[in-house]
Amino acid sequence: MWVHLIWFVLGLTVLVLGAESLVRGAARLAGSVGVSPLVIGLTVVAFGTSTPEMAVAVHASLAGTPDIAIGNVIGSNIANILLILGIAAVIIPLVVSEQVIRQEVPVMIAATVLLLVLAMDGLISRIDAGILFTLVVVYTAFLILQSRRSTRAAATAPEMDLPQPSRWDRHWAVQVLLIVVGLAALVLGSRWLVESAVVFARFFGISDLIVGLTIVAVGTSLPEIATSTLAALRGQRDIAVGSVVGSNLFNILAVLGVTGLVSPFGIQVAEAARNLDLWVMLAVALACLPIMFTGREISRWEGTVFLGYYAAYTGYLVLAAQQHSVLPAFSLVMLGFVLPITILTIVVSLIGHHRRAGYGPRP
Repeated sequence: MWVHLIWFVLGLTVLVLGAESLVRGAARLAGSVGVSPLVIGLTVVAFGTSTPEMAVAVHASLAGTPDIAIGNVIGSNIANILLILGIAAVIIPLVVSEQVIRQEVPVMIAATVLLLVLAMDGLISRIDAGILFTLVVVYTAFLILQSRRSTRAAATAPEMDLPQPSRWDRHWAVQVLLIVVGLAALVLGSRWLVESAVVFARFFGISDLIVGLTIVAVGTSLPEIATSTLAALRGQRDIAVGSVVGSNLFNILAVLGVTGLVSPFGIQVAEAARNLDLWVMLAVALACLPIMFTGREISRWEGTVFLGYYAAYTGYLVLAAQQHSVLPAFSLVMLGFVLPITILTIVVSLIGHHRRAGYGPRP
């Protein structure tokens, strides 16, 4: 087991380094050909931070472990919002731009609903995957056209968290080499990670789905964790939110789209994922809109709630895997007390925001 643990850690390390190399090379190359920083941030960087999920999902699907593939995407999207935004918001309250609230979050929610509908029959077929991949192409093209038409907005947009300019990677040949090395590292790292994760699942007697939802999901979310945490520490709070929302969107459309297209039989979706985890992912996505809408920020207490929910969700998965005796009581507390209190808090916040905006009844 120690040998597989070393390979697991090594695979994670190579994945993160590969993603960094790919993002730097692609962003610098796009900048060299005159693509605006706004488009680079919303496409290249967002896609780049999702490349570990894509590498793991493709390899897992081809290796005959589709539960790790689908669990990795679902778990990463849940972790991106609850864990990553939670950590970033605890560091400093996150300001959310109007564009993210009105455009990016609704698109992310729509993509999540679409995935839920497509997965209900237990299979993301090649046709389904083709729909997802087509949508990510259309979305990327839309962002480019939107940037070209809104030159003023692009000029005043917040600076994206792109690799810092340097002299050694100015030449296009170096930039292409960084992309090639990054892709190779992603393929190699994903292989080590998936193979080690399968060994862990069999050794501890837990399902591939739970391994994908937890260990692999958090591991492949390390680029997003690093990006959002550093952005929050640097005061670039809008970037912390935008990178997470963009990554979630690419995880659904691009990662599952490409994985389903290259897999001979599509992606099998386990019953457990259809009954619980996909719905949790949708609930987490829906929770973003009212929280971001109230004051256009994610406050520290809301970040703390996010972290608490992620701990509770992870705890539920562990207890369910072990069929622990406290699982019924744990579920009762979550459904009977925690969720109603959270819903009530969101409703009260929305009413307060509505009245502060001048739309509610005046005394």
